[in-house]
Amino acid sequence: MTDCIFCKIANHEIPSSIVYEDDVVIAFLDLSQVTKGHTLLVPKKHVADIFEYDEELAKEVFSRIPKIARAIERSSDDILGLNILNNNRSIAYQSVFHSHIHFLPRYEDSDSDGFGLKWKTHEGKYSQEELAKVVAAIKDSLEE
Repeated sequence: MTDCIFCKIANHEIPSSIVYEDDVVIAFLDLSQVTKGHTLLVPKKHVADIFEYDEELAKEVFSRIPKIARAIERSSDDILGLNILNNNRSIAYQSVFHSHIHFLPRYEDSDSDGFGLKWKTHEGKYSQEELAKVVAAIKDSLEE
């Protein structure tokens, strides 16, 4: 893809702060630095989102997550935890349509200025029958 910023970074056409690279992926600091050390892991092959991965690419890309996560954790004694996020499509806040995985080091509760996740429970909102239909629909949609 000629106008994709992540393709340009993967092809070394524009500068970036690369922390890891191999034949399949490139990892670099996100310009936004939501938290210090915010890193993106990007497949070099252009895929828009998780829905375009084949099994082999998924295995290759996602197997690198622990390596990058451990490197980030070891990079600073101040890192207390890490959020790993993969947003898919606009509704899920994907803003660059070349699949990528965010690594957000967490330092303290107050480092969330400009970043946050909210998990509101909806336990009890759906009947067991409704949930059974959801389970059946997902199982029926699984690819062999």
